[in-house]
Amino acid sequence: MALNRKIAYINLTTGEIETKPIPIAVRKKFLGGRGLDMYLMYNHIKPGVDPLGPDNVAFVSAGILVNTLASASARTHIGGKSPLTGFVGSSNMGGFFAPEMRLAGFDHLVIKGKAKKPVYLWIHNGEIEIRDASNVWGKDISETQQTIREELGDRDIKVLTIGIAGENLVRFANVMTGIKNAGGRTGMGALLGSKNLKAIAVRGTMDIKIAHPVEALEYNRHIIDMVVSAKVSKTQGRLGTPFIWGATNSWGGIRTRNFQTNQFEYCDAIEPEAIDEHVTGYASCFGCQVHCRAKYVIPSGEYAGVYDEGPEYTVQGALTAETGCSDLVALLSGSHLLNSYGIDCLEAGSMIAWAMELYEAGILTDKDTGGLELRFGNAEALNEMIHRVARREGLGDILAEGPLRAAKKIGKNSIKYLIHVKGMSNLHSDERATPALALGIATGSRGSDHLRSRPAIDLYGLPEPVLRRIYSQPVPYDGPLTSHWKDYDGKPWMVRWQEMCYEAVDCIGICKYHTIFLGPNFPNFEEWSRLLYLNTGLELSPLDIWNVADRCYTIERLFNIREGLTRKDDWLADRYYDEPTTRGVPAACGKTIDRKKFTKMIDEYYEHHGWDENGVPRPETLKKLGIDKEPSHML
Repeated sequence: MALNRKIAYINLTTGEIETKPIPIAVRKKFLGGRGLDMYLMYNHIKPGVDPLGPDNVAFVSAGILVNTLASASARTHIGGKSPLTGFVGSSNMGGFFAPEMRLAGFDHLVIKGKAKKPVYLWIHNGEIEIRDASNVWGKDISETQQTIREELGDRDIKVLTIGIAGENLVRFANVMTGIKNAGGRTGMGALLGSKNLKAIAVRGTMDIKIAHPVEALEYNRHIIDMVVSAKVSKTQGRLGTPFIWGATNSWGGIRTRNFQTNQFEYCDAIEPEAIDEHVTGYASCFGCQVHCRAKYVIPSGEYAGVYDEGPEYTVQGALTAETGCSDLVALLSGSHLLNSYGIDCLEAGSMIAWAMELYEAGILTDKDTGGLELRFGNAEALNEMIHRVARREGLGDILAEGPLRAAKKIGKNSIKYLIHVKGMSNLHSDERATPALALGIATGSRGSDHLRSRPAIDLYGLPEPVLRRIYSQPVPYDGPLTSHWKDYDGKPWMVRWQEMCYEAVDCIGICKYHTIFLGPNFPNFEEWSRLLYLNTGLELSPLDIWNVADRCYTIERLFNIREGLTRKDDWLADRYYDEPTTRGVPAACGKTIDRKKFTKMIDEYYEHHGWDENGVPRPETLKKLGIDKEPSHML
């Protein structure tokens, strides 16, 4: 059955490996993927451990619907205590790894201890081996995967790996699979690097039995039609995720030159249509019909002729607008370097942009940069700093520590120029004109984020009846809802709802582009309930799935509180409140976040969650969700 995949406990210090079934009772409470990983994290990581020490634990998992007859069911989740923030570490990526891991018999890996020398895991049809990785230590992302496939003699093996950045414990290093599928944010690559775990290779041929295959196949056709018929999906399949860039930049929602302005001018060279001239085709993740991932060849420069995939919208913004660089070749080559080294594009772009502002403000000097002219728009400096961060050379060694540690080392009030939440840099967007999006990044459980709770459809100006139809299911809501993105009223509930939406799909293993993220008529709780039943036989109502998401998100909050989080961490950098936007459409120009109104939004957001005024879950909330006795050590 689709539910009979196991959990494996792997101790890299002792070499011991134990496998267990996952009880149905645990499935009903946490499903799988991110949700079950968060439960395991709260139960297996002791309070206060060093994120880069052997007592931290890494979790790798597949969502419960991965590799079933559910469209876009390909997501891999990686968790642990974050080396970047010290709070929840959680990354999610597409590709083909998680579907293969399920075929090999496993849904969850719990990886403890530290190997004495570099190793990788080899997982195949219910068996797990710890193997020597000395021949791949020091290799980049693509080389590692190819070498392991050749060593094991099977080109169909899927590999999850870290690059040189993870080996060097860059605190925002990625875990990756394929050419560019990245488990970015929170530094899970550094966590695996700290354990001397270079990679996990999987190959499986074990059947996954679908509970109601005929009905599941027919229902999935309905889901596919719902998604691919939408204009947003057609555009995404034509231009990839950079299609978002044009609309966002035109109205004034792009963080430019770190945070000095909110619109990038004279950037035709890096518009999606310009990128498309160098695209050779489009690919997709396992089981997806949208095909949003571009394949490209770098046209000139040092890396001319090199093949890669992307660049995604996030890379586009992080390497161009944030750094003031409108050079297409710099964007494509920079994206390639990030993919090769295994570095979080958002954190890398933000740290380099921050350093550029410090350089232009005179806080960093030529002595600090090793003679590198670290000015906005300097394409050569941009790519050189990617090398230096990955290799921990010079100033790159400081930036590799992430925002708060780097600011502490540099001093000179450099923290004033950071754009972060909880020690994680913001997306390349500017939320000063959009209170709902600002609240989402301020309260995100893993730090400043757009994939934890981003009510992007708030930007569409949808009529209130449409918003009420969306945001009143499966939990009734009769409070205020407003159609304009500049308003504050009703936005806390929208943020809360989207949190539950994104938590749920991360448990299930479906891509967020197949949810109410960019498409207001896309699948949500009603469809997931049906998909779960038809594919796994598990009967959970839409409200049950909401409660699973609520339970899992609350555990994330409990973990963060245990690690020292307080209400002050659910807050934005002062520049959001003190420095108005300077460009964009009239409704976006001259905007700041109103401190008083934002404080009220946070109060309302906490109340919607059943948390007290300090953001601590109330005892009755924990009891209602059935997590008042955690850690329970059921697994």
